[in-house]
Amino acid sequence: MPNARFAQLFERAEDALEAGNPDDALRLAEEMLREEPDDVDALDLKAVAHRSGGDLQEAVDTYERLRALEPQNPAWVLAEADLLIREAEDDRELIEQGLELLETGEALSAGDDELRLETELLRATALNQLGDFTDALKSLAVALALDPHHPEAQLEQGQALFELGRFDEARRVYQALAAEYPDEPWAHHYLGLLAERRGEDPRRHFEKATALAPEEFPPAVRLDPEAFDRAVEEAIAALPAHARPHLDNCVIDVQPIPSDEDLKEGGLSPLILGVCRGLAIDERSPVEAADHQTARITLYQHNLERFARSRDELLEEIRITVLHEVGHLLGLDEDELYERGLD
Repeated sequence: MPNARFAQLFERAEDALEAGNPDDALRLAEEMLREEPDDVDALDLKAVAHRSGGDLQEAVDTYERLRALEPQNPAWVLAEADLLIREAEDDRELIEQGLELLETGEALSAGDDELRLETELLRATALNQLGDFTDALKSLAVALALDPHHPEAQLEQGQALFELGRFDEARRVYQALAAEYPDEPWAHHYLGLLAERRGEDPRRHFEKATALAPEEFPPAVRLDPEAFDRAVEEAIAALPAHARPHLDNCVIDVQPIPSDEDLKEGGLSPLILGVCRGLAIDERSPVEAADHQTARITLYQHNLERFARSRDELLEEIRITVLHEVGHLLGLDEDELYERGLD
């Protein structure tokens, strides 16, 4: 640090971040940078403050500047990749940018096991987000060889196994994780999902997750079967007029969760909200009888109930899921559904 005052500003900015005041931290970082425009510690504080405040583009720009100042420092590559991957939500383009950065940083991190572990864990996190669970497990094998008890690596491993339908393996991972880290809510949540799949009572696991992280795991919103069916009927009645005639040759049913047969048949996520089976209308030949077999749209009630945080949100999600699956029946792909707000 250039001087005692600078060090004091740095300490105050760190305190502001810890107290959840990113605006104060940003103001202090900018004050430092007016004195030392290229100070990497102040720039790092600025990037973290922008990230904490939700200004992701400013954070990315600041990490780009850090990388320009210290092109051989893998910390800035990993920090920017972490930002892109963990804050991307469902933005595939940002996640893929993060993966590309990890390739850049890999050479800079050679020989450093700690950085290699962080790189492989970030790569696995990104691959899980993109649905590439098999490759995610390969990166996680490397990370867990370096640290077999790393809780985040175990969580990502459990998720990949769960999504691949390797439920017994996933259960062992989450049981070990819950035993070693009993306050990890995700482990208890997934143990609940796995108990449900085995036909066991999952409530103690879900209740434990809720007790540990009530904001992240609120109690599921429940509808009795009759009320759920009414919500589906209302969603169908609200479909655009041009879509409703195509349901004459389509069955719409409700199941609690996808069965093992469902998952094997369609390569589906166990957490999927709904699925449409049958040839899309625009792909049917007028002369091929097989093309006109009855289609089926299935909604998965328990997954929908866990997805929502209120009754109104559940009813809206049922409506959107019906629209989404009818969209598939009409021949719309995922990108087209996303553009219509039906993802």
